[in-house]
Amino acid sequence: MGRISELELAIKDLRSAAATINEVANTLAEMFSTTTDEAPDAATPAEPQLTLEQVRAVLADKSRMGFTAEIRTLLQKYGAAKLSGIDPVHYKALVADAEVLGDG
Repeated sequence: MGRISELELAIKDLRSAAATINEVANTLAEMFSTTTDEAPDAATPAEPQLTLEQVRAVLADKSRMGFTAEIRTLLQKYGAAKLSGIDPVHYKALVADAEVLGDG
C-alpha cells in the first residue's frame, strides 16, 4: 500500500473515530443533563428514528440546492463515502448538519 493510500486510510479512520467520540459525548451530555433524582417523563413519547429514505430525501434536496460538495463532506464526517455506509445512529446528527446548509 502506498504512503498516500495509508494516509487516506488513517484520515478516514480518524474522522470515523471523531464522529463516534462526538456521538458518545452527546449521549453522555444528554444522560447527565438531568439530575439522577428525576425520572424520564413517561408521558413524552420516544422520538421516532429516522429512516434511510427520510435522510436521503433531505440530502437530495440540499444537493439540488447546490450543496453536493458539502453533502459529501458531511458523509465523510460520519465515516462513509455514501449514505448507505452511514450508521443509522448518526442519521439525526447528519440531518441536523445538513439542514443548516444554506442557512448561514
